[in-house]
Amino acid sequence: MASWSEIEAAHPELAGRARELFDVHKHKTLATIRKDGSPRISGTEITFVEGDIWFGGMPGSRKALDLRRDPRFALHGPTVDPSDSWKGDVKIAGRATEVDDEAMRRKVAGPEGPPGDFHLFRADIAELVVTAVDGGYLKIDSWNEGTGFRTFKRT
Repeated sequence: MASWSEIEAAHPELAGRARELFDVHKHKTLATIRKDGSPRISGTEITFVEGDIWFGGMPGSRKALDLRRDPRFALHGPTVDPSDSWKGDVKIAGRATEVDDEAMRRKVAGPEGPPGDFHLFRADIAELVVTAVDGGYLKIDSWNEGTGFRTFKRT
């Protein structure tokens, strides 16, 4: 697994494009695994702080309980309808590590963050994928902890 800063250092162009796509809108879609093994999707927000991607959940939320039980997750960036100006699509997958640190909780939440207590998770990244249209092709740039950086083109 890698931190966001490790991916940025090794593949700055890919990380820059991914960050731009994540920042298009505030809300993202988080996939977790329910107790019975089926998928659950939830809305979430992410924050880039101190070289990591962070996300949270209200106390006792289903997504937080899912991640405590099974830390695997997938996160999809904001969905934007493809058009002539569509810049692409971004997703990451990995494991979420819960962090119980009040100072970090305040840094991540910022002045507009949620009041009171909340679950805080740091994303340990196993895969990063950016998909975009390049001419007449669908171009998929990916980084994976097992295979490194790769580019695919599909018609």
